[in-house]
This record gives sequence, structure tokens and C-alpha cells, in this order.
Amino acid sequence: MQIGVAYSGPGQQIWLSFEVPAGSTVQTAIDRSGILARCPQVDLKKNKVGIFGKLTKLNAPLSDGDRVEIYRPITVDPKTVPQRKIALLDEEDEDD
Repeated sequence: MQIGVAYSGPGQQIWLSFEVPAGSTVQTAIDRSGILARCPQVDLKKNKVGIFGKLTKLNAPLSDGDRVEIYRPITVDPKTVPQRKIALLDEEDEDD
């Protein structure tokens, strides 16, 4: 089966595409990808995983063409992001 594994960290984006045997799980794909060696900050006890944007478990079976995603913890409250953008725009207007 052809699958992909994706992780996006600060300043880096990794997308790996490769073959896994039929019956492989999310954990199998992550292990075979080598992404944990490339990104030692990833801790599968803390980082959530998903398939095509839908949270799943490490023992979830894969289908041909699936994209396994490793998610970073949220460090900013998404509700405050629009407020921060407005504040930054206001600061830029004052500088002009």
C-alpha cells in the first residue's frame, strides 16, 4: 500500500511517501517512515495523530493512499489569534 506520513514543526515540514504492507497500522507507518529519528521532539505519548485530518489511534489500520499526520500541541488559544492579528495591524498603522 502507498501511504504518506506528514509532520510540520517550527521551521520544518516533512512529507514522506512510501510503501507499507497490507494490514499496517498508523504506528507501523510512523516507525517505518523514520520520522521519529528526524524529529526527536515528536513524542507519540503527547502528540496526537490522525489520518486526513481526523484524529485516530496508533493501532488504527491504514488503507492504500492514506496520509498519516502527526500533530503538534496547540501553544496558542485559537480564539485569541484574530485578536492578535488585529492588534498587530493596529500597531503597523500607528507606525506609518
